[in-house]
Amino acid sequence: MALPPLVLWPLVILLGLCFGSFLNVVITRLPVMLMRRWRLEARDALELPMEATPRFDLATPKSMCPACEAPIAWHDNVPLLGWLKRRGRCANCNAGISAQYPLVELAGAAFAVAVVALHGATLEAVFLYAACLALLVLAVIDFRTQLLPDILTLPLLWAGFIYQLAFQPLMLSSAVIGAMAGYLVLWSFYWLFKLLTGKEGMGYGDFKLLAALGAWMGWQFLPLLLLLSAGIGAILGILIQLALPRLRGAPMPFGPFLAVAGWVALLVGDELMAAYTGLFL
Repeated sequence: MALPPLVLWPLVILLGLCFGSFLNVVITRLPVMLMRRWRLEARDALELPMEATPRFDLATPKSMCPACEAPIAWHDNVPLLGWLKRRGRCANCNAGISAQYPLVELAGAAFAVAVVALHGATLEAVFLYAACLALLVLAVIDFRTQLLPDILTLPLLWAGFIYQLAFQPLMLSSAVIGAMAGYLVLWSFYWLFKLLTGKEGMGYGDFKLLAALGAWMGWQFLPLLLLLSAGIGAILGILIQLALPRLRGAPMPFGPFLAVAGWVALLVGDELMAAYTGLFL
């Protein structure tokens, strides 16, 4: 924060855009990597011969067009500017490239600005920013695939305990209770809904995500998190079904709404909790 504002804020925005660009790689490739691994594990369990597959991870292969698989030049990979320069089109086949890419990059920059503005350029801000980015990845992956991978939710949970131990040690017991209660609340709702309707209302990834948010915020925030996520989900669900009738009755992931509630709680949780307790208590 000792840097002049004309240096600090452009640097924060640039780093946020770069992190957002990397998150797009994780969002796009991690589900494919997991599917490949699960397929291999299934073949191994069934004692079927293993398939030879080319290497596919976060580093290999290089960025390519989703439609024609032509490599993307480095200057077209510059965060935000590359997409704008090509007007969201592939330079080789002119196929449209999803607006997800610039939106995630902008979100990465917006979270960076918000965290530094609220908490300064501190180690605590780094933890909070990492949590915001993890929630962003989980929200987009769940929206696209209805998956909340353990490889992301469980580290987020443990990072919440580390955050409390490092910066708010008196809150550690509250964080442990929050993690247990967060998981138990949605687990109970899942089984109650299934017993009443015979359908599954949500997945186990949602339980783990709320448990992670409980670890970051403490059990006191759980009612507020549930109220925010359920309210946002209900409003958006109604609007989507009114605007797109073909989606009526289609399953809707709950993870993105939990992520939105988590962002609000992480960034302005104390102020929101004060307003919430003043209104309801």
